[in-house]
This record gives sequence, C-alpha cells and structure tokens, in this order.
Amino acid sequence: QLQLVESGGGLVQPGGSLRLSCSTSGYTLSHFTIHWLRQAPGKEREGISCINEDDDTTYYRDSVKGRFTISRDDVKDTVYLQMNALKPEDTAVYYCAASPNFGCNYYYTKYIPATTTYNMQGWGEGTLVAVSS
Repeated sequence: QLQLVESGGGLVQPGGSLRLSCSTSGYTLSHFTIHWLRQAPGKEREGISCINEDDDTTYYRDSVKGRFTISRDDVKDTVYLQMNALKPEDTAVYYCAASPNFGCNYYYTKYIPATTTYNMQGWGEGTLVAVSS
C-alpha cells in the first residue's frame, strides 16, 4: 500500500523559506501525479500544488502562486515544495498525496473545489509549518 512521508516543516519567521520533501518506499514517485495539500487549524484540507506524472506540468492555487514551487527529483525519488516569502496564513500541517487515476488538470479547474481529495492516496502524518515572528 502506498504510504507517503512528508518532512521539512518547522517554525519560520514571516518572509522566510522552507523546503518540504515527500518520499516513499516500495514505490516510484515518478509514476504518480503528486499533490501538496495543507490544513490550517479549524479549516478543511486543501490542495495547493500539483505535479503531473507524465510531463511534470505543475499547478498552483492563487494563494501560493509565485511563492511556492513544486518539483521532483527522479534520482532521489522525492517531490519537493519550495516555499518562499512565507506568511502567517501559510501556517498549517502540510501533506503530500498521490492521485493514481487523475492528473492535476482534474483538480485545478474552477469546477472542482480545492478541498477535493477524491482518488488521493498515500496519506502520511504531515509536517507542520508555523510562520510567526
């Protein structure tokens, strides 16, 4: 069963940067479309970025566009989320997940809510990102 592991979270000041990592064992991440999602206190989990399995096309929500970058390293079999210019409203637990049957374009349309997690698998425990001075 696919199980993803997130790491790299921590406490950072506003304007700072962090790089999150998503990895697994027993599977090859390059074979999956991978999502980054986050859940802030008292809010639903929402997808914020995605990278396609077939062509590495990337997608971002407006809230993180221009500040966050998703990428994958096939040698290390890891997907990253580089987060720059962090804001207090970025404080959340961050998760990665795979969607074996749907590419990013399914989730990143105006018809699909950002809180959709349909077909997403491999949920880990997440990694906490806290942005505070």
